[in-house]
Order: sequence, then structure tokens, then C-alpha cells
Amino acid sequence: MTTLRLRLLFDDLKLGPGKAELMERIAATGSISAAGRQMQMSYKRAWMLVEEMNTAFPTPLIASSRGGAGGGGAHLTDTGKAVLHHFRALESAAQTAAAPHIAALNALHSDMSKQK
Repeated sequence: MTTLRLRLLFDDLKLGPGKAELMERIAATGSISAAGRQMQMSYKRAWMLVEEMNTAFPTPLIASSRGGAGGGGAHLTDTGKAVLHHFRALESAAQTAAAPHIAALNALHSDMSKQK
């Protein structure tokens, strides 16, 4: 199977499927640490990625509050929701536009594999 993976390279940020997945998991779990655990990522790594995303945009993508008696948590801000939505829409559009070219490349690849 051939997969198209999209990564946007800003001057100060690389935004790709991994960060998008982290954002989705934060939205689903309400926790940076839980999202990181689900992705088999250390808490430190998850926080580093969140900080990287938050500092690259004029407003943070992910808001968090410290734990304690009431418990902490995290959620996507409106900007974070918009960034995630546009990234996933761009992925979908790229996949649709690339589909015939991927099929042609797969056919050529298959032909070459049979000759070896």
C-alpha cells in the first residue's frame, strides 16, 4: 500500500500527521499526558511538541491548566481547532488530487518489481 503523508514546513514549525494526531488525542482525552501515552510518547516529548505549536502561532493552539485538587487538563483553543481542521482538510484534498498519480506510480512500481 502506498501512503501520502503531508507535512507543512513553516519558518518556525513543522506541522504534520504526528502533531495533528497529538492535537486530536488532546481534544479527545482532555490531557496532554494521556494523549502522549496513547501515542507511546513521553510526557516531556508531548509537552515539547505542544509548546512548539503554541509558540509558532500568534495565539496558543492548546490551553492547559495544572493539576491539583480539581485536576488539570488541556483542550484545543478555537485557533487550535481551526488549525487542525484546515490541516486535515488539506490532507484530504491532497490525497484526492494525488490519487491518480499514486495509482500510476503503483502500477509502474508493480511492473518493476515483477522484472526483478
